[in-house]
Amino acid sequence: MPFDPVSPLNLVALEEQVLNDWRERDVFAESMRLRADAPEWVFYEGPPTANGKPGIHHAWARLFKDIYPRFHTMRGELVRRQGGWDCHGLPVEVEVEKELGFSGKEQIEAFGIEEFNARCRESVQRYVGDFAALTERIGMWLDMDDAYWTMSPKFVESVWWVFKLLWDKGDIYEGFKVVPYCGRCGTALSSHELGQPGAYRDLTEESAFVRFPLVDSDLDLLIWTTTPWTLLSNVGVAIGPSVEYVRVRGRDGRRDLVIAANRVVDVLGEDAEILGPISVEELDGRHYERPFDDVPLDDESQIASAWRVVVADFVTVEDGSGLVHLAPAFGEIDREVGLAA
Repeated sequence: MPFDPVSPLNLVALEEQVLNDWRERDVFAESMRLRADAPEWVFYEGPPTANGKPGIHHAWARLFKDIYPRFHTMRGELVRRQGGWDCHGLPVEVEVEKELGFSGKEQIEAFGIEEFNARCRESVQRYVGDFAALTERIGMWLDMDDAYWTMSPKFVESVWWVFKLLWDKGDIYEGFKVVPYCGRCGTALSSHELGQPGAYRDLTEESAFVRFPLVDSDLDLLIWTTTPWTLLSNVGVAIGPSVEYVRVRGRDGRRDLVIAANRVVDVLGEDAEILGPISVEELDGRHYERPFDDVPLDDESQIASAWRVVVADFVTVEDGSGLVHLAPAFGEIDREVGLAA
């Protein structure tokens, strides 16, 4: 078919012309009607949270989401492209807290959880029109009329239905996982929530070097930690597999120290006396004295597996002593190392 000349070039007007043509001819719906009996390629949108105006990052995400359904549609497959709205999570609650002037969980409870939840439900619907307009304007094909809402009883029940299927198959188990916790919000945090603007701040805090005496030895492990409040839960010390360790003479008659060779000067000073190397193999598996015995042990046999040196790839010598204090109850990496050991 002949095309009208594009001169003078006006990209905005050209885009509007294409969008109007799609709208008048109902092209998106027609693409599905023509493929009603074709093999189906399923696409459910990873839904945005519409409690704020869409930004450029939403445009990028939607463009990427549009590429693959278009590709499979052009291959002759049926792609329904159901849209969706994410209605849960701390970003929704924090936004409503800001509107109400709240600064903590106690104020939410005093305000009334039912009323607060109602405000959250209203909040996530506030900018749906803006998202729908953006979706159409950038040329993304998406079924917004039959979009799913994660706060709807139907959706919630579908999640429980899937959970029940997994339970019946024996795929559900109870375990432990170390996750960040927000004292202000009174809840655990997901990686997505920690990725929100303002979640991280650069702070300067005190770190600590602590001696852990090796059992049946005249040596102390010099460990370093940026979280000294977790020392009560210490159960291990991690060393690097390729780090060179040395024995350094203790000052003022104190026991000699084990430290990474290239951390001696920064930590102990230029006058520190290195007595010789200590291999990773010599340290691996060695037990040290429990730093605190305030918490009684349920089983003395636990001593055999805890308070010992383990080798871990994450240990670096960019700072600290090259020996890292492990508290699996407070760190995800610490727990992974503990389970592997």
